[in-house]
Amino acid sequence: MRALKAVISPTDPRLRMAMRMARFVIGLGLAALAVVVLLGRKGELSGSAESFRHIRLWWLGPSLLVEAVSMVCFARTLGRLLSEGHHPLRPGPVLAISLASNAIANSLPAGPAFGAAYSYRRMRELGVPEIVAGWAMFASGVLAAASLAAMAAVGVAAALDQSTDLDLFGVTLGTVVVAMALVELLRRPARVALPAAAASRVSRRLFGFPRSEPDQVAEMVRSRLDVVTPSWSGLSAAFGWALGNWGFDLSCLIFAFLAVDAAVPWRGILLAYGAAQLASNLPITPGGLGVVEGSLTIGLVAYGGAEASTVAAVLVYRVLSFWLPLLVGWSVAGVLALKARRAEVRAAGPGVRVVEVSG
Repeated sequence: MRALKAVISPTDPRLRMAMRMARFVIGLGLAALAVVVLLGRKGELSGSAESFRHIRLWWLGPSLLVEAVSMVCFARTLGRLLSEGHHPLRPGPVLAISLASNAIANSLPAGPAFGAAYSYRRMRELGVPEIVAGWAMFASGVLAAASLAAMAAVGVAAALDQSTDLDLFGVTLGTVVVAMALVELLRRPARVALPAAAASRVSRRLFGFPRSEPDQVAEMVRSRLDVVTPSWSGLSAAFGWALGNWGFDLSCLIFAFLAVDAAVPWRGILLAYGAAQLASNLPITPGGLGVVEGSLTIGLVAYGGAEASTVAAVLVYRVLSFWLPLLVGWSVAGVLALKARRAEVRAAGPGVRVVEVSG
């Protein structure tokens, strides 16, 4: 076992290259699968194309507006949590970080990890302590899951007779219970010490890392997280912002139905939306590409949506809620990178000029 760990380690360049190649091959396979699925659904797509010909452009304005508000709510969730960690940031930088990290998370393999690393690095550059930055990102994810679970629970209640037949009542109830338990964990972050100790024990046995004893890891985590003392009012406000993120995004989907002149399947839209957003978190494709469109369309059609117009509405919704924020987010990431580079050049400028003159 020691010999194997010496040959293959998580930092081995060969392993990293193999993982990149594996992601590339998997990505090609998923792209091919998407093409096959699309070719097999040409009849539905032609019907949706007919819906696009009669699209009502005046509904695209409200769609864009509510999606923009959704992204602001997404950023305000993180901003409020940073305030609860006693290291608030101005809304502008938090919005920029949120847009850029969202684009990274939704467009790369293992994107959520890269997006979280990006957010963490940017917050650290702005002076946020590492423990507060890490807690704020973790809490943001928990509140996003909890608020989505709350919406899904309302969706189950709205479509109770059919959702019980689909065995969704128990699943949704379990999700709500777990989400509420995690929210309680946010109130007392130091309780993470015990799970951290268990995780370090497993990691130490498998990889030989960390070298510290699990009890030492638990004590270190406990002592550092003791500085984070969020209030119920603060967490409630952050939960409200997270709920607003989903609610305004759902409004974009509703406006998309109106834009293609289709009836909104009100009875099942919350449940279908919640299921699709949960599916988007599965590590299948970046940003749930293809998974969200398929699961959302299937769910909405099951609750009464017309097949062709539902496909058209979902495609409009994804353009506005996925592709457009992706473009904006990467643009913001580029601007932030350019500003950081210029700041480095300005900081090193005088020294560099002196060296050039002396040469």
